[in-house]
Amino acid sequence: MGRAAAVRLGWRFVDLDSEIELRTGITVSEIFSMHGEAYFRELERDIFAELLNKDEDRLVVAPGAGWITNASSMRLALTESRTIYLKVRPETALARLGHDRNTRPLLGGSDPLSSLLRLLREREGYYSQAESVIDTDVLDLQGVIDEVVRLANGDS
Repeated sequence: MGRAAAVRLGWRFVDLDSEIELRTGITVSEIFSMHGEAYFRELERDIFAELLNKDEDRLVVAPGAGWITNASSMRLALTESRTIYLKVRPETALARLGHDRNTRPLLGGSDPLSSLLRLLREREGYYSQAESVIDTDVLDLQGVIDEVVRLANGDS
């Protein structure tokens, strides 16, 4: 979705998790396992800050859902970029993840839906700080992309 919006906008797209994996040479799950979540959140913050400090000002960054829990990342995003929260019900998120949920370190265990519900409760206050919210449960994929493009262009 982020990639499609970036293409429509003519901007560069960066998936933050993929960028971290590219730079470290290991998967997000391996980083969590070897170094822990705090270390991973520092990597997210540092790479996000680096991306914002580059000369290009037309960039769509797709961070993971936990990225927002790092206060310095959120401060940076709110002052240096436009933030859009793609809201989704945990049940919908789990269905969309399919087998990919096995690569999500915080969704391990026998009940990933309970994990998602807990994470949402913990993070809701952070998510509410976003400049804009798009409810992805009520729009199809093209509608979400259209809305991201509209908001990225500064349309209210």
